[in-house]
Amino acid sequence: MDETQFEILPVTLVNQHHDQIDDSISAKFADLKDSELSVDSFSFYTSVSAVFSSRIEGENIELDSFVKHKLMGVQFTPDHTQKIDDLYDAYQFARQSALNADTIKQAHILLTSHILQKHQQGVLRTGNMFVTTSNGKIEYVACAPGSLAAELDKLYNDIAALISTQLTIKEVFFLLR
Repeated sequence: MDETQFEILPVTLVNQHHDQIDDSISAKFADLKDSELSVDSFSFYTSVSAVFSSRIEGENIELDSFVKHKLMGVQFTPDHTQKIDDLYDAYQFARQSALNADTIKQAHILLTSHILQKHQQGVLRTGNMFVTTSNGKIEYVACAPGSLAAELDKLYNDIAALISTQLTIKEVFFLLR
């Protein structure tokens, strides 16, 4: 990975990171199993991710309710589950698709189908975006719209470089840190 050129990903600390990772990580990772609750059409861990990602975004749903909804078909009002269903569908789509600009666009369409108007789905935003705290202070400012296309190009280039690079498990965990 040292010779791979990235536009965004910082790899200067990869060797130091390798020294801190136990060599048994490959065996431990291979021993991981999916939850017994998972079946062909349902993944417990995808549900966990969807619920907790949605809760970070302010959606009010409990994991227990969503698992019952997905696994047992328990019906809730659409506004209670629809956005999380969309996120779950986007996760499942991403899991089964090649990672590139086109599939990221498709995932965005799935993800925003009940959030954004149709003409805003799968396209770059043209306005500023920020996140505020409960008392109105700006906590995070997203990339300026004028820089968004160039920054996404850098991301897509790094993704392509990663896909074409044979990574060790330690390098994978370095990138996930």
